Parts: sequence; structure tokens; C-alpha cells
Amino acid sequence: CIRDRDKTYTLRFTTVASPTQPMYKGMEKFAEVADKLSGGKIQVKLFHSGQLANQKTSILGVMKGTLEMSIDASPSWFADLATYPEMGVLEVAYVYRDIDHMNRVKLGPIGQEYYETLAKKSGLRVLDVWYLGTRQLNFTEKVGVVKKPEELKGIKLRMPNVEAWLDVGRALGANPTPLGFGEVYMALKTGTIDGQDNPLPTDSATKFYEVTKYIVLTDHMIGFVNPFINEKLWQEMPENYRVYIKKALEVARNYSNYLVLDQEASLLGRFQKEFGMEVVIPKKAAFMEHAKKFYSQEKFDKRWGKGMYSKIQNVK
Repeated sequence: CIRDRDKTYTLRFTTVASPTQPMYKGMEKFAEVADKLSGGKIQVKLFHSGQLANQKTSILGVMKGTLEMSIDASPSWFADLATYPEMGVLEVAYVYRDIDHMNRVKLGPIGQEYYETLAKKSGLRVLDVWYLGTRQLNFTEKVGVVKKPEELKGIKLRMPNVEAWLDVGRALGANPTPLGFGEVYMALKTGTIDGQDNPLPTDSATKFYEVTKYIVLTDHMIGFVNPFINEKLWQEMPENYRVYIKKALEVARNYSNYLVLDQEASLLGRFQKEFGMEVVIPKKAAFMEHAKKFYSQEKFDKRWGKGMYSKIQNVK
């Protein structure tokens, strides 16, 4: 294995994120640390803004081995593209209490078991979990203050046009309306939809504050992405290189997570002071209970395995 130890690896690492986003800044940090730890033997070439691939083609490319690494995926994508529906339970409403709980699940035994199965099934290896922001509800003035799931009855809440996402809308008590992301601003402005859900940095970047009045801090989804690599490439690398990559990702994760959290905290103040929005603290326990009841339907047990939703929720 002496020869392998001297080998230089060039990893093309792609994302649809723009260079100003925390995720891409985290990728830059990863490239820098991997280079230092490996003494220049791990060269990471970064591609942003979908220059090399979109979300779907990056996942398929890494599976096939035509691309080394990407970060543009999470369990709902793997459930769909890797035909692994059981994995979908890792990305649904209120399955995690907070970021720490999410990390205990995803970086602990439960998450690792899913990732091992995914590697065997699909040829891609999940390496880490990066925080992307917590999703909050965001409504037009017409809707008024929302504090409980019952108050969402009949409210047209935009969701991505994927069944798992429409289920998130239903789990919250709303009437989910499927709509492409690029159409959301105009639909809020014209009243085609009453609200949407996204992390605060997304609301800011898209200027949804211009056409909405309320931010409801439901914390219903802890958003994250999974950096992943081609499994065959991962297995052929010397063990010390794999250790360097994991270590560099950990440094990068903490850096990217900090940037997102910092942004979320400062935006809450800006939305109120600069844009005249109203921040609503809802009865979160009522939303959590509503989601639990919704996900206790038999179809979810069939899809994910009996009691998996509760099992993940109960990880201490």
C-alpha cells in the first residue's frame, strides 16, 4: 500500500449553492484543511452555482463515479433517487427537537446504519451532516397571527411538489399547495398562496419579507445537507486519507454551522426593525402533537418501518 500512500487524489466537489452562502464557505474551509492535513495529497477542486451539475445530476454522477463529491442532497433525495424509501423518515416535520438532537441521531448509530445501507445500495457514501437552517412559517398579512395547527385549516401553504413535502404541510395542519420555488414571490404577492416555509436566510435572500407580514417560529424542520463521495473511491483510499477527509469535514461543518446560526439570529432582528414584520411565538407543543398524530398513520409505518418516527424522536 506504499504506492497508494503517495498517491495524490483530486476531488471535484460540487454544489448548487452560490459563493456567498455559508455552505460554500464551509466547502472552502474543507478544501483548505484537507490540503494541510494531507500535505497536499488531497486536492479539492470546488464548483459552485451548479457549474458542474444540478442537485439530481450531482447525486447520479457520484453514484456512477463520473463525479467524486457533492453536498447537494439529504435523505428525501436519497429515498427517491437511490430507491431507499425507509430513509425518508430522517427528513420530516418535528422528527428532531433541535440541532444537537439531529446530530446525535445522524452522526450516531441510527444515522450510520442508514448510511451503510445507502452505500451498499447506491454506491455513494455519506460523510457528514451540515446544518442548513431551521424552517419557519411565513404568512401574508391577510392570514393574521397563527399560533396553533387548527388556525392553519384552509390556509394555502406553498410546498415543493414532492409527496414527502406535501405531507409536511399536512402534518402542520395546512392545505399544502405545490409550487416551484421560482414562482413563490409572485404567488405571495398576488394571493395565489397564503404562505411559505423556509429558513430565515432563504426568506431574506428571496426578499419574501416584501410580500409577507408574519414569521411564525414553529422550528418544524431542521434543514441539513449531507456531503457525500463515490463509495468505490472512498474504499480504495488509504485509511489515513479517509481520516483526514473526515477531520477536515468536521472543521468545515462547525464553521458553516456557525455562519448559518449567526445569520439566523441577526435576521430575526432585521425582519422586525427594518422590514416591519411581526415575529410570532406559536404553541410549538401543539404543532409537534399534530405532526406526531399525522405521521402515526399506517402508510408511514409501512414506508419507514414500524415506529421509526417515534424511535428517532425519542433518542436522548
